[in-house]
Amino acid sequence: MATLEGRTATVTGGNRGIGRAIAESMVRAGMRVAVASRTAEHARDAAAAMCASSGRADAAVGIACDVRSHGDCARLIRETAAAFGRIDVLVNNAGIGAFAPVEQMDAATWNAVIETNLSGVFYCTHEAIPHLRARGDGWIINIGSLAGKNAFPNGAAYNASKFGLIGFSEALMQEVRHDGIRVSYIMPGSVATEFNNRTAGSDEDWRIAPEDVAQVVMDLLVFPSRSLPSRVELRPSRPPRK
Repeated sequence: MATLEGRTATVTGGNRGIGRAIAESMVRAGMRVAVASRTAEHARDAAAAMCASSGRADAAVGIACDVRSHGDCARLIRETAAAFGRIDVLVNNAGIGAFAPVEQMDAATWNAVIETNLSGVFYCTHEAIPHLRARGDGWIINIGSLAGKNAFPNGAAYNASKFGLIGFSEALMQEVRHDGIRVSYIMPGSVATEFNNRTAGSDEDWRIAPEDVAQVVMDLLVFPSRSLPSRVELRPSRPPRK
């Protein structure tokens, strides 16, 4: 089985929820992680907590990045490479949701969802590919959603961003597979995070935990190099009966 000790990663939206769980799992496995968040303080606090829990001062760095900005994404990748000397893994996790009928959704909200959930993935990926190609054994893991194949009313912006992420991921996978870069996208169902203003607990225990998504990421990273699980769908095993 491949070892993750010493490998490096960039995780967008890494200060809370799914991204935080992924970053913490990587640190526990001996990796070094750049934790990206729109707010510099949140990124630094998350990284400091991971350094403290691991007992390694170089386990994580916090970097402010609004993935809607190509310039921010370029700086994120540049600073990750400067901090660690290499980039082995990119996890495109940052995402937002806004739910309303198309007629009632304003253009600014539409743009925020598409730019965060889709354009931000392109920006970070575009900047990271040369670093990953140089390693010859890189991973790009995109965190999507089952909403990427199951449309629902009031979800036009979110659905469009996640449907688009599938197309982007599958095209990218074919472009870079011979460069030693593997591309996977994970499509979770209902996750108990702040994303939907829900908190894990008594009546939410049926939902996927952020740590469950993180486990999939960690399993991918040690998967035999001859194979590529390019798409992973993850559902609650026992959701409420309808």
